[in-house]
Amino acid sequence: MRPLSADFVRSCLDRLRARGFTFVVTSALSEAECAGFFGVGFDVQEELELLAHDLHTIPEVQHRLRRPRRRDRRRVLAVDATAFDTFWRLHEGGLEDALGATPAVRFRVHGRRDRLDSYVIGGRGAGTGYIQRLAVHPASRGQGLGRSLVGDVLRWMRRHGAGRALVNTQLTNEAALALYRSCGFRVLPEGLRVLARAL
Repeated sequence: MRPLSADFVRSCLDRLRARGFTFVVTSALSEAECAGFFGVGFDVQEELELLAHDLHTIPEVQHRLRRPRRRDRRRVLAVDATAFDTFWRLHEGGLEDALGATPAVRFRVHGRRDRLDSYVIGGRGAGTGYIQRLAVHPASRGQGLGRSLVGDVLRWMRRHGAGRALVNTQLTNEAALALYRSCGFRVLPEGLRVLARAL
């Protein structure tokens, strides 16, 4: 797919401005996809590492995970709010977007009904798996929950025919980078960028 032209991006911004929006943030973009956005005044909001896993050696799942119920969504968002800075936090619409981003999805949580402490959302499509979102409450870190969540979703991807898995995270998120590397991910040479601009 060809990158979006500056003219096309400009026309989208005009429509957003007409609807009352005052600020725009892109999804994670490759370097080639950024040109049209830079051409109309976007700046880099965040630089991301892109990591890949070959799905051969997968961490063990050492915690009991479960499928969330609809009523767990509020608790999932509460965990997310403790795990991420304000810019990266999910709201209800963002959670729905993450769950609908790929043709197939796996959503697992850990914890009791009254107190969830971690969750993962994985997706797959066209032979590739994606870790869409992973969060562990700060009070529950250091117990191997992140490894169990990663292991669960990678096994699901491999079981359903994915050939590799991808995940991205901020360059500054040392804890996430250490987790993914310890689970067998490798950093790819091409990174991603999230761009933003005021309208």
